[in-house]
Amino acid sequence: MRIVFATNNKNKLSEIREILGDGVEVLSLKDIGCGVDIPETADNLEGNALQKAQYIYDHYGISCFADDTGLEVEALNGAPGIYSARYASLLNEGNEGSETGNNNTPSFASHDSEANMARLLKELENTDNRKARFRTVIALIEIIDNEPKVHLFEGIVNGSIICEKRGTAGFGYDPIFQPDGYHQTFAELGMDIKNQISHRARAVRQLADYLLSQTHE
Repeated sequence: MRIVFATNNKNKLSEIREILGDGVEVLSLKDIGCGVDIPETADNLEGNALQKAQYIYDHYGISCFADDTGLEVEALNGAPGIYSARYASLLNEGNEGSETGNNNTPSFASHDSEANMARLLKELENTDNRKARFRTVIALIEIIDNEPKVHLFEGIVNGSIICEKRGTAGFGYDPIFQPDGYHQTFAELGMDIKNQISHRARAVRQLADYLLSQTHE
């Protein structure tokens, strides 16, 4: 089985290839000659993941999957959500996505994890409710009998936002996110443990179980 993962992220590619083993050949966007910055203009994780996978299917006609991840904070009504990677750089701060560029998509500056964490901690500094969760959605478009079939897989890890950064491993919000059942942040636990319990790992395992079941039929 050959399938495209709509990413060029080397860490993501390595992880999924290791999980799937030799039974599934996973291609990157670079492998299929796709240099387009695929738009993500949906208003939820499911929509963004499916939008990326749909682009690959429409233009290349191959089975493919894509993912999207967000940090959802209870006290902020689920924010930053789909804007997690660029939370601090929203041009129209406090009104996510309402300011748009020429193609009617939100206008953002570059991603900045330190600024994102600083903004989130500032918004929660007078809030006792620190509950949050990371959520990853993977959208798979599989070609069966020459017809596309869509499957969605979801991974969630619940936790809380601590009051100051701890740890140096990981990326993004890892230094301020403490998963339930642990006394350390993702950044303190390290990548080996994080990759066993994280939201994305859980979604990837579901995808892997499905794909591997298909190869053995």
